[in-house]
Amino acid sequence: MRRKSTSIEASDCPKKCAAVDTETVPFCDSDPVKMKDLEDHCVTDWKKKKLVKIPVVLAEVDVQIDLFSEITLPTPAIEIKRIKKRLKLTQCRLIQNTKKLFLEGFVRKNIEFAEADLCVDSDSVCGTISHCTLDTPFRCVTEIEDFITPPCPVIPSKTKEFEYFSATPLPSDFPEKEKLLAGDLSEFNQESFEFFNELPFCELVSSTITEFDEFINRESISGGPFEEKTFKEFDEKMVIKLRFKLLQNQQVWVPAFHPCPDPYPYDHK
Repeated sequence: MRRKSTSIEASDCPKKCAAVDTETVPFCDSDPVKMKDLEDHCVTDWKKKKLVKIPVVLAEVDVQIDLFSEITLPTPAIEIKRIKKRLKLTQCRLIQNTKKLFLEGFVRKNIEFAEADLCVDSDSVCGTISHCTLDTPFRCVTEIEDFITPPCPVIPSKTKEFEYFSATPLPSDFPEKEKLLAGDLSEFNQESFEFFNELPFCELVSSTITEFDEFINRESISGGPFEEKTFKEFDEKMVIKLRFKLLQNQQVWVPAFHPCPDPYPYDHK
């Protein structure tokens, strides 16, 4: 049995299926920026250079940050089992005109500690292992004394106003043949120049964190071993040694190590 074919007429569609709105994009001129000693794209002489834009190392810096913190745990602990630390840098900003580098971040700490919450007698203490994750913030300002490569000078934005000469009639109490010769106050004309400077940025190389924790306000465990005590607070002295690179994207000349490849890599003879 053959099925009847069905067709959809244009009049059956309740609304227009799709719409296209297009226009021809006008052509705009472009001119190449002339560079000093810019070589041809196809380099056949290995002694010639290429102009590239790459991150350039401005400085590699070691910074020491000293911290003193007071930490309070949510529940009493009998001892600290382990502390895992990770350094996080949230700001590394160079103020070029002053050579001052502003640093800000925190140390993420995961503290594992033992509690005395299960059972206690004169010879033993049993409990669970708990953990607490917290951030220890820091901020400081250091000065970059010597640059390996100096940063590019900051080019400021500029705004210039200009006006046109205007000759307008004077009121009736001036001679008829005289006119007011001045700039036209009925208009405002301006030329604005904005330069997008490359912002120096940082990359972390390594960090060393040395800490000394001292428990305070320890309390004896009732009915437990005489030397066992619990605490919730401890003082922390922490020394952070941080190494990082300060970089900036710059245009530099590099040797062209490879000649221009054959535009026809396959046998075309």
